[in-house]
Amino acid sequence: MFDGQLTSLAGRTRAWTDSLFVDHAVFRLVWTNFHTVVPGKVYRCNHPTPARLKWAMKRYQLRTLVNLRGHRKCGSDALSRSTAHKLGLAHVDMAFESRGAPHRDRILRFAFLYQSIAFPMLMHCKSGADRAGLASGLVVLFEGGSVARALKELSWRYGHFRGSRTGILDAFFMRYQAEAEGRLPFLDWVRDEYDEVALKRDFVAGKLASFMTDQVLRRE
Repeated sequence: MFDGQLTSLAGRTRAWTDSLFVDHAVFRLVWTNFHTVVPGKVYRCNHPTPARLKWAMKRYQLRTLVNLRGHRKCGSDALSRSTAHKLGLAHVDMAFESRGAPHRDRILRFAFLYQSIAFPMLMHCKSGADRAGLASGLVVLFEGGSVARALKELSWRYGHFRGSRTGILDAFFMRYQAEAEGRLPFLDWVRDEYDEVALKRDFVAGKLASFMTDQVLRRE
């Protein structure tokens, strides 16, 4: 766990070592999982390296970086946070879970942030698959899109596996689709009718897919 500073060469070396080999950023040097959610406005990716963050800001004129992992004591967090500051990017921590029923208060907080932050924005989690998929699906609904469209943000193309424990994120959107889509605006349903406990109780994950996600791919 990296808990040092980046003010010295030794500190930056420790941060890079932690990021590359503990947080698995060595794979993210070539695998970006970068995709467009809303053209010209919202983008998603795995945890960006400093070089990729600089590239994305230049290419897409980014104004905000949204960290879906929350504030963490790791080299990847320290490096991206420092780079965002140097680039003049607003940095927002908006932590989500990948294996639990999405929390009502976090969804509503994200909706509030979405109305107030500067665009274009880039959202990232660790791998860009699960929490980035959840946040992207929420953005689709914030923008007036359908659940069918939101579910496309949770796809094997991004490394998300519906049959694993992370499939509870798909189940969340499908519950709104079954209970209220077309009857009640999404955020009204979240605020007034969404039952986190019932969703968690009813969801059953596949053992093999969960083993692949949790033990082989080592997802958060």
